[in-house]
Amino acid sequence: MSSESLLGLRRNRINAPLRNLVSSESLNPKKLVQPIFVAESLKAPEKMSSLPGVFRDSQDSILSQIESDLKNGVEHFLLFLVPEKKSDDSIPKSFYKNVIGSIKSKFPETFLWVDTCLCSLTTHGHCGLLDPKGRIDNISSVKRLSELALCYAESGADGISPSDMMDGRIRSHRNILDSNGFQHVPIMSYSTKFKSHFYGPFREAAESAPGYGDRSSYQIDVRNREDSILSSIRDTEEGADLLMVKPGITSIDLITPIKEQTGLPVGAYQVSGEYASIAMLAENGFCKFEDALKETWQVFSRAGASYLITYAARRGKEILG
Repeated sequence: MSSESLLGLRRNRINAPLRNLVSSESLNPKKLVQPIFVAESLKAPEKMSSLPGVFRDSQDSILSQIESDLKNGVEHFLLFLVPEKKSDDSIPKSFYKNVIGSIKSKFPETFLWVDTCLCSLTTHGHCGLLDPKGRIDNISSVKRLSELALCYAESGADGISPSDMMDGRIRSHRNILDSNGFQHVPIMSYSTKFKSHFYGPFREAAESAPGYGDRSSYQIDVRNREDSILSSIRDTEEGADLLMVKPGITSIDLITPIKEQTGLPVGAYQVSGEYASIAMLAENGFCKFEDALKETWQVFSRAGASYLITYAARRGKEILG
């Protein structure tokens, strides 16, 4: 195990919410992570028709939403920031810092992860920067992403969660965080993230659909088991503290092998398409929403997931009892 991973063992013990998240217990409400969206353009919360019970929030309304979620037992949030102005050249630091700072100022007890990607910021919707020929420029992308990670940490984020799948991003993020006094900030890596058809509702919420082409050159081919495991091993060696498979249900066979080969906590992301599918079945009378959700959560637990990112985390106590 690398020196970076050994440091990660202590980062994962830094406070009670993080210890709860990575414990060896079965899935329970303290091991659920609630995604939240804040769009700079909004003045009031906006319902997501494709994701029942999920909203895109304004900078003000997100505080009320988090207050409600805390009362329902949520400890961990995964924040997606949607700037009003798209840019391939700059980072809207003021917007990012205002949102993160206001959340942590009002709710210091929350554990706030911030998704670290460029897809909601770039004009083209891809997760990295492009070269003059329209191809992903890995080097410049990683540099910009690491600047983003540092901005989040400086704003008060408890952890960062890189989802872009660029090569070398975890080592770069760990280096920039450590060199600026943020050695305590853990990295929850989307370490095995497939190119998938199950991300549609999320892309609407995050305004992150690619303007052309797809993400085949940087997200993992769903057919490639070896690549999916090697990707998580690589991120472990570069300094990730927690790993993740995405989409959750189509990656169920990978959770235990990745845990065995890395020794790190491995979570699953029950993505927007999975959640929306259950909601649509329920709306048409083919299942009971809560029972179907609980069934999937039990399967994730059976598969060995250390934690679960789900749009229904705010209903965790109700569903799990």
